[in-house]
Amino acid sequence: MLLFPQGDRESSVAMEDFWAMVLAGLKVWVCLIVALLMVPAMFGFSLGISETYMKILVKILEVKCVCPEVADPSNIYCESMSRALTLINEELRGLRRSRPKPPVGGDFTLSDCFYFYRRGIEDIVEDEVTQRFSSEELVSWNLLTRTNIDFQYISLKLTMVWGLGVFIRYCILTPLRIMLASIGLTWLVIGTTAVGFLPNWRLKSWLSEWVHVMCYRICARGLSCTIHYHNKENRPRKGGICVANHTSPIDIVILCNDGCYSMVGQSHGGLMGVLQRAMARSCPHIWFERADMKDRHLVTKRLRDHVNDKTKLPILIFPEGTCINNTSVMMFKKGSFEIGGTIYPVAIKYDPQFGDAFWNSAKYNMVSYLLRMMTSWAIVCNVWYLPAMYQQEGEDAVQFANRVKSVIAHQGGLVDLSWDGGLKRAKVKDTYREEQQKKYSSMVVGSEEDRSGNSDYALL
Repeated sequence: MLLFPQGDRESSVAMEDFWAMVLAGLKVWVCLIVALLMVPAMFGFSLGISETYMKILVKILEVKCVCPEVADPSNIYCESMSRALTLINEELRGLRRSRPKPPVGGDFTLSDCFYFYRRGIEDIVEDEVTQRFSSEELVSWNLLTRTNIDFQYISLKLTMVWGLGVFIRYCILTPLRIMLASIGLTWLVIGTTAVGFLPNWRLKSWLSEWVHVMCYRICARGLSCTIHYHNKENRPRKGGICVANHTSPIDIVILCNDGCYSMVGQSHGGLMGVLQRAMARSCPHIWFERADMKDRHLVTKRLRDHVNDKTKLPILIFPEGTCINNTSVMMFKKGSFEIGGTIYPVAIKYDPQFGDAFWNSAKYNMVSYLLRMMTSWAIVCNVWYLPAMYQQEGEDAVQFANRVKSVIAHQGGLVDLSWDGGLKRAKVKDTYREEQQKKYSSMVVGSEEDRSGNSDYALL
């Protein structure tokens, strides 16, 4: 018989008691998560915990981070562009009138190019396209370190509030959010894979929709999403096409909290690839390689077949083709508007005060991006369902796409830009350069009134 010293036996008992307490605490923790978060998320109701958290958070940010009222960014942009164009014409007219006539034939002088040199350098420093691919600038600090790089010490009280916020976000909220998101994504993969083995009966469609919506709601809780849906009577219906502006991969989570969609998008690798392949087993999602022409033609055919079947879920498409920082809407690809069918526009606008939802894919991979989201205060957004739109007689796909884009931009308070979001990774097309050259050429040549005046001379 082995004899242990009295101290060793006591330490062993103490260790067993400690682990028993840890296990009991974990059981209580899991039960609370299931009862207070997962069950309400699965059945689409709330116990008011998120609402209370948001009210407290709003009060803190209002007291500690008071900011001046900011005008609508779309109005600011339109007014600034209008003033810029007016200024260009006025400056050019002034140059034409003040410039002395060349002593020997010809109207060209070297000073003609200086003005455009200056304008070009100004656009290089801050153009209207590149800034759409970086995080939106905030007018005030929201107590997130990364949103105020130049923050310096202001007061001890504010520093203490910031430190408390870091503790709450990283030590309390982040572990909880990671657990919820992991459960939601795991259930999504397992659930859609299991449903995929069922025969194509009505039960399979119902189960597929229920699994998708349930898992997306759990994932939304894992991101502390607060979503406000407007005009629900305009929600996309079966056999239609839902088009929305694109800020982040979680746009899908936001929209699918209120209904299920068949999705169309580019194939991804890694975590996104696993999710895409699992989801495609239970629901007719369409994933493709953008660079493969065969894939693109096949996608068009599958989209037409899908739209012609009024029993299938509405298709969710992001026509911009890339993530924009939620300050503007860029060019919609015309392919989504060539297949016919009813278009259901949806405008999504995030509130950057609580966290930056924009995914800069050139800077962060999917896992890093999700961790940034989970360490934010919350994800708050508004979703507007707009009335169904149809292609008008004599309207081509490009005009129809621009009309839908304009409606979405107006409703979301976003800037309506005609530039292609593909400029995020590609160079400007020659057709765009020629278009701008023609515009500046017309400015240089001037109007008939400018050219016919006694002191007016054409700029070539």
